[in-house]
Amino acid sequence: MNKVYNNRAWWLILPMLALVAFSAVIPLMTVVNYSVQDVFDANTRFFTGTEWFKEMLNDPALQAAVLRQFAFSLTVLAIEVPLGIGIALIMPKKGWQASAVLILVTMPLLIPWNVVGSIWQIFTRGDIGLMGWSLRELGYGYNITASPVDAWATIVLMDVWHWTPLIALLCYSGLRSIPDAYYQAARIDRASKWAVFRFIQLPKLTNVLVIGVLLRFMHSFMIYAEPFVLTGGGPGSSTTFLSQSLTTMAIGQQDLGPSAAFSLIYFLIILLVTWVFYTAIMNMQKDSHQQEARDE
Repeated sequence: MNKVYNNRAWWLILPMLALVAFSAVIPLMTVVNYSVQDVFDANTRFFTGTEWFKEMLNDPALQAAVLRQFAFSLTVLAIEVPLGIGIALIMPKKGWQASAVLILVTMPLLIPWNVVGSIWQIFTRGDIGLMGWSLRELGYGYNITASPVDAWATIVLMDVWHWTPLIALLCYSGLRSIPDAYYQAARIDRASKWAVFRFIQLPKLTNVLVIGVLLRFMHSFMIYAEPFVLTGGGPGSSTTFLSQSLTTMAIGQQDLGPSAAFSLIYFLIILLVTWVFYTAIMNMQKDSHQQEARDE
């Protein structure tokens, strides 16, 4: 028996599709147009084909920025995901304590990105900043303007402080959605806390972790304001990430053709890695469900 579907509801999303086309597709096509041309002024431009793409892919500065970007994103993900899960597990579930903790955990997320950079710039100063002054008093020559290691570690710490609450809140919502019957069955079976986490809580957190990991990867891979305000990309180019390199090329140097090709490569890297993350996590979830079915 053939089913007849009513597709008139699709008309309701046409305004949204038109808005997306205007705000995303048209600018994207403009970038694609610039990426294959050498633009001198509004009336003078020459077709270059894939020349800018080849130049960008062979640019040592761009290759170094890509490696720094991947290192930063993987580092913060490796810290924020386990830390966010741990915070969610110890957060109160009921009472005024739960509300108070939720407010405290959410506070870093409410601070604008450029303000976060300014806060940490003051916090790390050796003369008036609590962190910088304390480390110097302990005998460590902390200086983010001279030491690439200090600058890198500070940016990672700043990002962990700013965005771990997002993972914690997502995991907290996932934990609250688990029915009490699961915990009651675990208590009857005298399951350990690790067994409860491994076989009940972690599988139920898979969906929210997919969202959290994808959001954090995409944002960390596009980070700009915080390191720009804190270190300006230095010392040297040790904290110059892809977004800052792209901004310098497009706005500072006015190289429209290379920067357009650069931005498309940037976009494709984010799209590809996000797809890999999503596929890997969903395959892990599928294998987990199959294992649970075999155990039953």
